[in-house]
Amino acid sequence: MRRLTLRDLTACADLSEDRGWPREEHKWGLLLSAGTGYGISAADGGLLAACVTTDYGPPGRPELTAIGMVLVAEHYARQGVGRRLMRQVLAEAGPTPLTLHATSNGRPLYEELGFKTVGHVEMVRGHFRPTEAAAPGVHTRRATAEDLPTILRLDAEVFGPDRTHMLTRLPAFADQLQVAEADGEIIGYAAAWPNMDTHVIGPLIARDTDTAKALVASLAQGTDRELRTDIDVRHEELLAWIKARGLEHRGLNAVMVHGIPELPGDWSRRFAPLTVAAG
Repeated sequence: MRRLTLRDLTACADLSEDRGWPREEHKWGLLLSAGTGYGISAADGGLLAACVTTDYGPPGRPELTAIGMVLVAEHYARQGVGRRLMRQVLAEAGPTPLTLHATSNGRPLYEELGFKTVGHVEMVRGHFRPTEAAAPGVHTRRATAEDLPTILRLDAEVFGPDRTHMLTRLPAFADQLQVAEADGEIIGYAAAWPNMDTHVIGPLIARDTDTAKALVASLAQGTDRELRTDIDVRHEELLAWIKARGLEHRGLNAVMVHGIPELPGDWSRRFAPLTVAAG
């Protein structure tokens, strides 16, 4: 087992492809630069397993660690490799609380390791049909460098642990970064970043559902690609609205935690993660 770096990006993408996932080099690049990659090398020099962890909170004293991109090569599947990898991650995390998004296939292993389900997110994807103004009184615009301190403060209120090191990468990582304002105050923000042939909306942080709708609509205006996002299923109104405008159900993932009873922060204003691989 070894640590992964950006030099392993192609090998990580190859491993994704081996398991039938998209290569997602753009996302792998973000995760490997902002987080910690773990890999198990194969005899041929490639990777037979990999995952990435992202720490949130003060540097060196994480308050929460997100685990994502847990992959085992098809040839080594169902041989305990994933369990070995996850046990190593748990050992290195120590007392730090952990979270991850699990598919139905991965959930039994995570439950065996002590994770518990605290919620679900629904993946939706499709071409967004334009809509009239979703939130009268809410104005959306492209974020500027001057908005970043306010975005960071708002995110800390909603997400909980500090994730400055991730959010400061958004302007370069995303094709769009929008803020929502009301009465001159920023009340939400969202990004749309390229992933293969789609634009993924995330994070999506908003004061209320109408503000979230306005942000989604504004991001949709800036792309001809299909949109994809993962919405907390408790936001039923937003899910119904976005499906009525062309996005369709593509999957359901369990939100799981280890070492804490619930995720920190304010779920009522947290509509979608940056990516399910990093929370």
